[in-house]
Amino acid sequence: RNAPASIPLPKMSSKIDELIAKASKQDAAEFERTAVFMAKAAESSERYQEMCKWVVALVDARVKAKQDLTEEMRNLLSVGYKHVVGFRRSSFRCFQHGENKENDLIVAYKEVVKKEVMDICKEVLDVLQQKLIPNVRELAKEATGKDEVVHQEACIFYLKMVGDYYRYFAEVDSETENAKNAEKFYVEGSDLAEKFLPSTHPIRLGLSLNLSVCYYEILKNQKKACELAKKAFDQAIAQLDSLDENSYKDSTLIMQLLRDNLNLWTAREGEGEEGEDVRVDDLQ
Repeated sequence: RNAPASIPLPKMSSKIDELIAKASKQDAAEFERTAVFMAKAAESSERYQEMCKWVVALVDARVKAKQDLTEEMRNLLSVGYKHVVGFRRSSFRCFQHGENKENDLIVAYKEVVKKEVMDICKEVLDVLQQKLIPNVRELAKEATGKDEVVHQEACIFYLKMVGDYYRYFAEVDSETENAKNAEKFYVEGSDLAEKFLPSTHPIRLGLSLNLSVCYYEILKNQKKACELAKKAFDQAIAQLDSLDENSYKDSTLIMQLLRDNLNLWTAREGEGEEGEDVRVDDLQ
């Protein structure tokens, strides 16, 4: 018997593009509501690539109007791409350290995953470095008081994301420039965070957490990783009484991650162990 003919699947990417193009004909406020609604719908159904498409369309609309993303929109951007790249990072690590890592087919398969991770990182970095960061910096220049702090907080959030995605780049591509760029943008974000955010703020804590992981895993500077994690934890502990109720859960959980990493790293150093690198990112 002949095999049944395969049923052609619809090209979902082009269908989503059509939906976005149709929605963008609405007035600006209505399009924003639609894009946020659809991004959340895609998230709840775990269709993260389509979620990212809606959020990037939202980025384009907000930047064109010389507006920054709201906190909710920023989180949608972060969550969407984190999921899109996350399982591919896990796949790469599996191929990198698995028992069949020398197998020619596995090596070739790893290259496929590597390219996917790199393509996603390039896409996110373009959105951040070419659109969101220049836009929010201009807004911050023109703002004063609380408005300036709001824009600087957004800028710190974006700089942290840039550091994250250069770090993911460095995980799959050992070019020294990727690691240097990760450190550069993390440090730039950290300097701004020290100026504008309290030591207990979840974005500042998350930045310290991820920079310390970058030092430990990517830059192989275990001493600096431990020093940074300890400093961030100690500064937050000292200001714990003034912690904002709205961010209490996120902040204390990130502080716990800082402490867990610090305990693990110092234990390894004391025992002279190399061991598996710890991979702990901040909470979304």
